[in-house]
Amino acid sequence: MFGLWRTFTSVVFYLTLAVGLGGLLGNGLVLWHLGLRIKKGPFSVYVLHLAAADSLFLGCQVVFSIVQTALGSEDSLYLVVTFLGFATGLWLLAAFSLERCVSEIFPDCYASCRPRHASGVVCGLLWALTLPAVLLPAHACGQLRARARPLACLRFHAASVAWLLALACVAGVAALVLFLWVACCSRRPRPRFYGAVLGSGLLLLFCGLPYLFYWSLRPLLHFLLPVFPPLATLLACVHAASKPLIYFTAGRQPGKREPLRAVLQRALGDGAQLGAAGLSLPMSPL
Repeated sequence: MFGLWRTFTSVVFYLTLAVGLGGLLGNGLVLWHLGLRIKKGPFSVYVLHLAAADSLFLGCQVVFSIVQTALGSEDSLYLVVTFLGFATGLWLLAAFSLERCVSEIFPDCYASCRPRHASGVVCGLLWALTLPAVLLPAHACGQLRARARPLACLRFHAASVAWLLALACVAGVAALVLFLWVACCSRRPRPRFYGAVLGSGLLLLFCGLPYLFYWSLRPLLHFLLPVFPPLATLLACVHAASKPLIYFTAGRQPGKREPLRAVLQRALGDGAQLGAAGLSLPMSPL
């Protein structure tokens, strides 16, 4: 029985490591092209920050997993630092999905009322807000090597979990509304970003939420269902690593070989310039 458990944990560990390294490569390519080779539009800013948050999560997960395996012990501080990247990605995904949904349903109002630098400001605020949302409950619960305060831990942790679940619901509902609008109500051609938003929402539902539940009920799950934490971590790595594949699938044209920057630009559909080679793509319908 113990041999079977050790085999299972080893397989999940190496799968998590492989997915994490592959995700770092994919998100690194997205960061390279969006950060240096593509003139950023409003939605590519969200994707750039999403790739940074996913890279943070995957990098911490890979490094801390190797360290924990080498030392043979687990430190709750590792989980807190890793969860910062996951939580930031969740906030950014909710904002990205919601804005994409609004841009499709109310295109005229969106184009006339949206401030020019709204995406950058929103992303900066979300990075800043993630720190207290994760670190305050972690500090109150003694995960930052401080003395635990049970009542404060319960209050902060419940508020943090409720907020993160609300963000997950916002991202999922925005993707669902966009799907129903494009499928049933809109008379325009299906926008390119439709696949990116819908795919990200499905990934969050099936691969992201288990890790959120793991963060919420970690001591109880370790005791009652020890198989759940490693599987939730693996699924969270799949969630962070698969977004570049979604962008590539949404932006590629079958039968054509194109530069990755052109595929990314088409998938995002915000009409920004492709700076590296002087290329530009027509704006996709918003």
